[in-house]
Amino acid sequence: MEKTGTVIKSTGSWYTVKEKDKVYNCKIKGKFRTKGFVATNPLTVGDYVDFILKKEENTGLIIKLHKRKNYIIRKSINLSHKAQIIAANIDCAFLVVTIKSPETHTIFIDRFLVSAEAYNIPTTIVFNKIDIYDAADKARMNELIEIYGSVGYNSLRVSAKTKEGIGELTALLKNKVSVFAGNSGVGKSTLVNAIDPALKLKTAEISDYHNKGKHTTTFSEMFEFYFGGYIIDTPGIKGFGLVDLEDENLATYFPEMLKLQGECRFYNCTHTHEPACAVIKAVGDNKINPLRYKSYLSMIEDSSEKYREDIYK
Repeated sequence: MEKTGTVIKSTGSWYTVKEKDKVYNCKIKGKFRTKGFVATNPLTVGDYVDFILKKEENTGLIIKLHKRKNYIIRKSINLSHKAQIIAANIDCAFLVVTIKSPETHTIFIDRFLVSAEAYNIPTTIVFNKIDIYDAADKARMNELIEIYGSVGYNSLRVSAKTKEGIGELTALLKNKVSVFAGNSGVGKSTLVNAIDPALKLKTAEISDYHNKGKHTTTFSEMFEFYFGGYIIDTPGIKGFGLVDLEDENLATYFPEMLKLQGECRFYNCTHTHEPACAVIKAVGDNKINPLRYKSYLSMIEDSSEKYREDIYK
């Protein structure tokens, strides 16, 4: 019997597929190729698939992948492949960041935002762990909120520990398919538990020695909230390399640069060195934040190994 369901968990060779109120363990029939790029994972959480039941109870064979409305994708750490699809068919993304324990770098934030812009996924930046911030940390957080707010991104201040901001976050999640993404250790799973304690996602403490997060989520997984809606909890990401974004189009995914489109002397301006470049002038006039421009230049260079070295040295 052929059925249609949603992939709610991917563990490599097996996929958990939900159809109405039932869950099936499925494998893929043959090969699924993703148009335009080679992916380490042909299917991802959030995908709609057709599958047929096998004789074994609650097992199936996936025979068709439905067209995705969008997805979040990044360069894989496996150099033999090009891309890793993190989640698909998303209504909104929430990038969970922290000022410390661990520190989220702006280059990472900007790379995620650019990828979300490219695939038309509205993103909110969630500043977590505000209960541990001192005055300097709060000043830095407010500075970043102002930077990203000035180019159109909403931010939330939350604490999974004290529950501050959880109500506002919950309201944004209701009746949506959302994804939580961010570095390891920023508290994605802990936030989900604060929103819906019944889910009881596994969490871990920050490593004191390295002040970096430990991986508690190995694979992406979708959970249903009691108040309506779904959340996709993703593994912690160290680096976010971009995939299939052409240099000449990159600036269009920066809202502040998009506004200046057509004002440069050269129609194919890369905004890196050309004379009479409206973007370079805007950076000099402090109309484009230098940190955002630095992120843009790092993407133009687009060496994922160099990128990791730059932000983790």
